[in-house]
Amino acid sequence: MSDKSTAKYIPRLKKEFNDTYKSELKKELGLSNINAVPSLEKIVINIGLGKSKDDKKMFEVATNTIEKITGQKPIMTYSKVNVASFKLREGNKIGMKVTLRGDRMFEFLDRFVNIVMPRQRDFHGVSNKSFDSQGNFSIGVVEQSIFPELSFEETTSPHGLQVVIVTKSNGKEEARALLVKFGVPFMKEGK
Repeated sequence: MSDKSTAKYIPRLKKEFNDTYKSELKKELGLSNINAVPSLEKIVINIGLGKSKDDKKMFEVATNTIEKITGQKPIMTYSKVNVASFKLREGNKIGMKVTLRGDRMFEFLDRFVNIVMPRQRDFHGVSNKSFDSQGNFSIGVVEQSIFPELSFEETTSPHGLQVVIVTKSNGKEEARALLVKFGVPFMKEGK
């Protein structure tokens, strides 16, 4: 006898990818093998604190932000070089990051594309120029207040963050086709 309450939860985007997007992408991209279809590898969320690197309160705010929106504790990032003009010494804390994989990655992408992106002011889509040569896609978020997981009090000290979507693909075109399937809204050409 099967009990529905013990069934393993599968994120919506992961199910869609495995059930329909894989075969559609194989056909659209003219690939001969289903294993050659582009896929998500990981999502990295990064907060660099810049001028606020010495402010302990900003580190607490940024840590709280990244924990609330990802459900994971961040790791600190440290300076690798000395830069006198920025008052930066090797080994100084300069930010934090989280790497999402598996189900958490699909859940975050779903929320980010369908809830967070539309909440940005004057949002007309993300740039097609944000891909690197391997097909990884970077999105900068100017202010953390667009995340619904954060209360008003948690957004009183604004800071930005960067979301990097790392894909297993053969370049920009394949990665873009994958992200379009996931619902990432790209700007119309000419804007």
